[in-house]
Order: sequence, then C-alpha cells, then structure tokens
Amino acid sequence: MSNEFNRMIFDVAHQAGHEAATKVVPEPMMVVGDKQVWHVPEGMCGFAWVGFKGNTSFGRWALKNKLARKAYSGGLHLWVSDYEQSYDRKSAYASAFAQVLRNHGVDAYADNRLD
Repeated sequence: MSNEFNRMIFDVAHQAGHEAATKVVPEPMMVVGDKQVWHVPEGMCGFAWVGFKGNTSFGRWALKNKLARKAYSGGLHLWVSDYEQSYDRKSAYASAFAQVLRNHGVDAYADNRLD
C-alpha cells in the first residue's frame, strides 16, 4: 500500500472513530469518598487502543509517522488519547477505528481497560 492509501485509511478510520465516540452517551456516575461527592458526567474512567501488526505496510507507515508505538505484547498500538478519561467514548472510538482498518485489509483489534 502506498503512503497516500495508508493516510486515507487512517483518516477514514479516525473519522469513523470520532463519530462513534461522539454518539456514545456515557452513563454518569457519582464518586463518594471522605465526605465528598464528585459527579462524573463522562462515566467510568479508562483507556482504549487499537492494536495491529507492525510488519505490514500500514504498520510501518503508522510507526514512521508516530501515529502508533510498539506494544509490549508485540505489534503496534494506536493509543486513544482524546475524550478525556471516558472509557465508553474511548472504547467506541477504538472499535470503530479497528473496524475500518479490518475493512481495508489490516488485521486490527480494539482493546480497553478501566482505570
């Protein structure tokens, strides 16, 4: 795949991820501790990322352009850094992004964890 094609895949995936993240309505929560109560409108806090192989055209391109980094478990991770700490929004972004990559022949997956 050419650099232009990889850029196009990334841009389409980013747009799909952003649309998915902004459509999600996280369930607000209340955190209680030491005589204080905090309202967290964005729901649970967490992290999300997209994983894919680094030995592919897209992987090499993403690493070269500093859009992904090497993962401890192998391959590459594209970290979802937007959407503050919203687990739901980050997870939706990662899922949509990974789906676009898969639709374009890139073996990708979305993963996440609560904070």
